[in-house]
Amino acid sequence: MALFACFDTGVKIASALAPVGVVVWARYLFQVGVTAVTVLPRRGRALLRTERPGLQLLRGLCLLSLSVLAFFSLQVMPVGEFTAIVMLTPLLITLLAALTLGERISAWRWLLLAGGMAGALIVIRPKGEAQDLGWAALLPLGLVVSNALFQLITSRLARTEDPATTHFYTGLTGALLTSAALPWSWQQLSPTTWALLALLGALSSSGHFLLILGYMRARAATLTPFLYFQIVFATLVGWIGFGHAPDALTLLGIAIITGCGTLGTWLASREPVPTPAR
Repeated sequence: MALFACFDTGVKIASALAPVGVVVWARYLFQVGVTAVTVLPRRGRALLRTERPGLQLLRGLCLLSLSVLAFFSLQVMPVGEFTAIVMLTPLLITLLAALTLGERISAWRWLLLAGGMAGALIVIRPKGEAQDLGWAALLPLGLVVSNALFQLITSRLARTEDPATTHFYTGLTGALLTSAALPWSWQQLSPTTWALLALLGALSSSGHFLLILGYMRARAATLTPFLYFQIVFATLVGWIGFGHAPDALTLLGIAIITGCGTLGTWLASREPVPTPAR
């Protein structure tokens, strides 16, 4: 979570130095390049072997969409508030599981979903005095949808796919699509900007690879509480790096989102795991 918080902060800096399209392209190019150089010589064609090519492609598209939304969001929002809204993802995962998998949601879960959304509204504060984000507030909310789908697909792929394979195909999908759009956003970059983009690629690549390993070793309900530590890291980094000190209402909203998400995860951990159908 610390890696992702530092990555978001770096994105906010990079977005002021280079077009968003170039930043996104460099992030994916680094991911697929490092994976190919470090893993492909040892694994060979085994790295490319996948039983779920459709899900691999869909995961790559989800990460690309949330990356673009994140980069535009961080141009207009402090890192801490942005991360707090993104932390609605676990609550949305609960809702999607009910809609797509037929899982039953208790009254407590619905209350937690409502509480999490209330916390997000406190952080965003539409037409409030603290910050007037306007339509920009929709960007991180759209990201939440993409992120929830991304997490569900990651959990599904972790059951059968090698983490290096998933990591490679996700990077390859993003690299190919952003390369096709690169001529419309390209501009010359300074060596300092290139160094920053390389650092962003390292942070993102390391964070996502560790995320895949985590899903291989633990249930999603077990890992979810750790996601909320990203709010703490992001708030601290935004405060230190940009002077974005959160006010009392923002801290209240962050606390509500964190509390609702953590309680929802605790309730999920107490539910019996259904026996797989044979």
